[in-house]
Parts: sequence; C-alpha cells; structure tokens
Amino acid sequence: MGQAQDFPFDIEDVSELLHLHIRRRCTDGVYTDCPFCGDNRGKMKVNYAQNIWRCNYCGESGGMLKLYAKAKGINTSEAYREICDAIQNGICFPVRSPSNMKKEKFREIPQSARAENPVIHQTFTGLLGLLKLSERHREHLRTVRGLTDEQIDRLGYKSTPPFYLCGKITNQLIAQGYTVEGVPGFYQKDNKWTVNFSTITAGFLIPVRGIDNMIHGFQIRLDVPLKNEGAPPEKEGAKYIWLSSSNKPMGVGSGTPVHFIGDPFARVVYVTEGFLKADVSHCLSGRTFAATAGANNTEPLKLLFSLLAANGTEMIVEAEDMDKYRNEQIRMGASKVSQLAKAAGMECRRLTWNPNYKGFDDWQLAIKQKSERRAERMNFKTRFLYGLCDFDAIDEEVAAWHEAPEQTETLEERLGFTNEEQSLLMKGEEETLFKMLLTQRHQQAFRIYQLRLDNEHPTVPFAFGGIEALRKAGFEQPPAAEYNRVYDGILPYIDGEDEQHRLERIFKRYNDDLPDDYPGRSVAVSDIIELYDEENRQYYYCDADGFCSVKFSPMLAKPLKKNNE
Repeated sequence: MGQAQDFPFDIEDVSELLHLHIRRRCTDGVYTDCPFCGDNRGKMKVNYAQNIWRCNYCGESGGMLKLYAKAKGINTSEAYREICDAIQNGICFPVRSPSNMKKEKFREIPQSARAENPVIHQTFTGLLGLLKLSERHREHLRTVRGLTDEQIDRLGYKSTPPFYLCGKITNQLIAQGYTVEGVPGFYQKDNKWTVNFSTITAGFLIPVRGIDNMIHGFQIRLDVPLKNEGAPPEKEGAKYIWLSSSNKPMGVGSGTPVHFIGDPFARVVYVTEGFLKADVSHCLSGRTFAATAGANNTEPLKLLFSLLAANGTEMIVEAEDMDKYRNEQIRMGASKVSQLAKAAGMECRRLTWNPNYKGFDDWQLAIKQKSERRAERMNFKTRFLYGLCDFDAIDEEVAAWHEAPEQTETLEERLGFTNEEQSLLMKGEEETLFKMLLTQRHQQAFRIYQLRLDNEHPTVPFAFGGIEALRKAGFEQPPAAEYNRVYDGILPYIDGEDEQHRLERIFKRYNDDLPDDYPGRSVAVSDIIELYDEENRQYYYCDADGFCSVKFSPMLAKPLKKNNE
C-alpha cells in the first residue's frame, strides 16, 4: 500500500474509530490507554505527525493500519477496507481528502530544537545550584532509601521550587550566562522564559546522568502520585515524571535517556528500571548500574551497550524487579536486555534475589538494616530446645554471666530456667535437668513447595503475590502442578508453640542466610509450607502478612531438579 499521505484517513481517524481513551495531549499527538496490554495509565503515544504509535509499557508499536488490524484481529488489507467503509458511511468522522488532512483540533505549538548535551548539562548543573533539598526529602532518602548525607549530596538531589519562583530562577540562570532555550523543562510564557514546575508536580529532582557523567535530564519523584481521572481507587498513580516542556511554547521534550552510575570501565554492569533505584543500588552494593525509565524502554540501551563493550565490559546482569516472574510485559523487557547485550558481544545473566523484596535496592537495604540491628538474643533454654546448641553450652553461658563487667540480668533470666530447673542446676543434677528439658522439645516435620519459574514457565501471574493475587489469577486453591517440592525438613519446637509461630520460624530460617543443604529460593509470598506428622497433613499459603490454610495436592508437585540433572 502507499504512503500515509496517500490514504483518505490518518491515525487520528483510526484512533477515533477505535475509541481510544485519551489521557493527555502533546504537541504532535496524544497519549492513550493501550488496547493491547490493558494498561490504563496513558502509556501509548499516538503520533499524529508521523502516523505511528507505540506503547511504552508493553512495547507494541507500528503504523495506523497495524493499530486497527491488531485491535480488530484482522490483517492490514482488511483493516484498510473496514476503515474506508467507515469513512464512506460516516460512522465516526467525515471523509477527508489528502489535501485537507491538516488537524483542526490541535493548534501547532512552536518548539525549540533540543540543545546539545554539554549545554543541557551546564544549565541543569546551574539549576541545581539554585535549589535546595528540603529536610523532609532528605529524611526520606536517609530512612526509606538508606542513603547517607554524603551520598545524597553527591548524587545532587534537590527539591522542586514553588511555581511562583520559576520565572525568577530562570532569570537568574540567564543572568549567569546559562542557555535555557532547547533545555527540557524550560519554555516561554508571555514571551518570557520560565521553567515547568508546579504544585501538582512537586517532589524532588533525580539527575539522570549518562556514561559521560553529564546530566541529560531530570525525573521528579512526586510527593503525591498523579492518578488518571476515573482510575480505580486501588490503582497507584504515577510516582515519577520527567521534567519536560514538550507541550509548552518553545519548550522541548525530555527524551528517554539512560541513567548510568559507577565505573564506565567496569567488567560487570547491572541493568534495572528506575533511576533512583539504580542510585540506591549502587550506593548500597558498590556495583555499577545502568537504568532505563521503564522495563520496556530498552531501545536507548543499544548505544550504551556498544560503548560499554568498547570500554571492556564483559557481562551485563539483568536486575529488573522480581515482577518479571509474574508480569509478562516486564519479562519481555528483561529478555530484550539480554538480547541487546549479546548483540553487543557481551554475556548476560539474570539476577534473582530474595523474592520478599521487589527491587534489588529493597533487598540490599534490608541486608544493611539487618546487619546494623543487634541480633535478638535467645536465652540458653530456648536455643537448646530449638536445637541451636548442645547442652554442654550451659557452662559457657554461666561463665559468660560471671565474667560480664556489669550484670543486667539474673543468671536465671540468662539461662531461661524455671525455679525447679534452676534448682537442679544449682544442686549439680545436670543429668536430670537434661532429661527434663528434652521432654519439652518436640519436632515438626515440614515440606516447602515453590513455584516453577524456569524456561518452560517464565511467568506465573500470582508469583510472589498474596492470596488475593492467587484468586485474581483465577485460582481458588494453589495449583500444585505449578509447584516444585524443594525441601523436606525437621523443625524443633517448644511446648505451647502454635502452628503460626512454627511457620514464622520456618519463614525466618529459610530466608536470607540459607542452610547449605537447602536448594530452594528464600521462602516468600506464594510459597506453600506443609506441616505433617503420621496422622495429619496441613498446607499453608505464604501470604503478605502471615500464612493461610489452603488445600493442596502434593502428588501433582514435582521434585526440584538438581543442577546436574
């Protein structure tokens, strides 16, 4: 078929015919909900100027015939005939000839040509120099993200200014010799330059730096997420937006630069989604990170990967969030990272961590916090009954208590004994004490089942999700055929310890520091734990805030394959 200008319709007409839900408008088109992946946050851009479309969430893209054909499940020839038929019958819009295709709905807004990267970097650096970081934002970065003040200052985070200072700040930059024309975020209002900050988009700025360490753009981490009109109450709004002025006079779009932090000559580079996530991950782990604005926004990685390969990078580690095991779109984006790395001549491997933490940054922060917390100290009796020490360790406990510089607890408290048990110890009747303690120790047999997440089953819709996610995926009970049986173990427990407490101890034991004989993942949400004895079997689904009893068919679960099988 001919070029777009030869058609008696354009992509705007096709969009109207498909009743695409427009979320917002821009200079050259609109952002709509995607009819293919179902995302309703306005991630699909329909470009009126070029007659093309692309969903920035699922990655689907193409021309106007493909848009209609894919939405209707037909081929492009059939799509052409249906659209022409709709035009002739006046179903949705009037007939247009190629000569009158100019849009009446959108007044063309003059745009600036994007400035060169060094100019953008200089202006953005000057802007940061005029801004401050509020104590509230600094506290968030300290406590929620785990960054130090030195790291916060070095990364350059600053709070957005109030809207009434935008003109003054811009004038200061111009007076200091900085260029604002062609720099994302800056535009003209009443023929005067200003910058696009507002009360609605208040938050803190995240500098997006390239491998050249220059600032190529800013994202704003919003104080109040932006929710689309009509979105359900439970749906989260957008937490991050670009500093852009693409819909303003003489403004310019932000583009979608890749963020890079760390050693540009690193042998191994990690790739994730989210710029703040990459910064935190680098600061907590010391590893080099590249980050995209979205899991499917992988196109900008091509140039970066070619530069890294030339610099000597040998390995790309895909470190997208653990959603990749339940969200097909994120999995596809993660797979594209691998394809691009291999195309650039580098190896690529997928990183999996404790699935109780969504992102690599969350996981690293949890490890840091655990190491900083003083370990909860059990008394001798509890440790012995849990099988964590031998009975002979009592001598060490008594000696340590006597040698302590100051006594903060009695010996009975340190040992955890009752009056009767303490009396036996004082009388030297250790054999009788040993037997008495053994009568209080019980054993719980258990098994752990985990979802099969491999090449045959790359995603499961409720993976690492709670019981509601399981039900939302269409299951009343966990589908045992989707699980591997990964472990069969024994848990010592004490008189009066109920099943929920035993389950919590299993969860804690098989979490971060895994035993050498344990072949599975860290126990996480969506796992199944079986408690059994000679008479009974009970199955529990690991939910987000505890364990709930479920029905499960263990015979359908498969044994975990060993690495050498």
